[in-house]
Amino acid sequence: MAEEAKEAKTAGKAEPTIEEVLEHTSIADVYHAAKQLDGVVRKTRLIESPYFSDLCGNSVYLKPENLQNTGSFKLRGAYNKISQLSYEERKKGVITASAGNHAQGVAFAAQQLGCKAIICMPATTPILKVEATRAYGAEVVLYGDSFDDAYAKSMDLQKKKGYVYIHPFNDQKVLAGQGTTALEIIDELKDVDAILVPIGGGGFASGVALATKAVNPHVKVIGVEPEGAACMETSFMQGSVATLPMVDTVADGCAVKTPGDLTYAFCKKYLDQIITVSEMEIMSALLSLIEKHKLIAEGAGALSLAALNKLPFKGKKVAAIISGGNIDISTISALIDKALIARGRVFCFSVQLPDKPGQLLTVSQILADENANVIKLDHNQSKVTDSFKKVALDVTVETHGHEHVQRIIRALENAGFVIDKIY
Repeated sequence: MAEEAKEAKTAGKAEPTIEEVLEHTSIADVYHAAKQLDGVVRKTRLIESPYFSDLCGNSVYLKPENLQNTGSFKLRGAYNKISQLSYEERKKGVITASAGNHAQGVAFAAQQLGCKAIICMPATTPILKVEATRAYGAEVVLYGDSFDDAYAKSMDLQKKKGYVYIHPFNDQKVLAGQGTTALEIIDELKDVDAILVPIGGGGFASGVALATKAVNPHVKVIGVEPEGAACMETSFMQGSVATLPMVDTVADGCAVKTPGDLTYAFCKKYLDQIITVSEMEIMSALLSLIEKHKLIAEGAGALSLAALNKLPFKGKKVAAIISGGNIDISTISALIDKALIARGRVFCFSVQLPDKPGQLLTVSQILADENANVIKLDHNQSKVTDSFKKVALDVTVETHGHEHVQRIIRALENAGFVIDKIY
């Protein structure tokens, strides 16, 4: 809201209130943002999904912002904001704090617009994200162990150096830029019935809901939050902006304790509903997206897909926004492993065997007969068991679901083996 405040002061007025910004922000701001972004962002085309459609009983279309320049929707808001700064403001440079998508969005936008960008990131930020931000020409300042530390550092530098602050969500021009996503959806799928949008701080949901309701008020806009970081839903229930004591979610792009006061007002006015999803639902949606569509998303990017089974209607056309795909290989590997275990697609167990020849072959034959594919085997003669005459065997197999796992357990137990399920 820095630019709006400046304009108001220039006119001899007080800084606009949240209510005034809410009242005076319209679809015209989103259309203006679309013009600013023309030729800069990709118009990510909708992908019809038979798999997710069958899963939830609606016609589902994916909006793949994970394929956007910089890998997420964040570029839209950052570019719209920076493009409308005055020449004097751009000369000062821009600053923000982020460990993720906003950092790259601001860096890319500043590079395109010939503006210096300073990005404060926690010292614990993975080097790949740091280098990706630097690759867009930004100056990266590593500080502290958390986002709060980096944010405090960015505010300190902003005051000392006079940089223009680019807030990741609580800004009218940022949310208007994010709203261009909805214009593209409605332009391509004119009879869309509902749009699902992830919520972190609320800027994306604010812009999408504002634009959607202005173009077609009959389209439902549903925000999706992780259960471990449901700051907007908590604020709605409280009736004012609330701060969570802590956040814990694999959707780190939405791990926000406090929504913006501006975005809270927009979401309160324009959102139809908020759905919360569990960690396992997020990981399962991510796995399905990879398997069925060969698309990579980060945890926050899969939120809309995770909510499909919780929609209170059937037979509708639904656009689910995949907000971003910036995730490192080790993280996505861990999420996939957890999702496979939760679905009964991987089964690990321990069994005590008599310490004599042929026992391993017997177990292997039972697994083969049950069509379980062994992917890891640890035959440990030194592992402590309840008898000196037994050895421990740890086995990990690929399975076809929970029913298949139970068949394997029954087959082993029928052969006289005692099974200890590890996961």
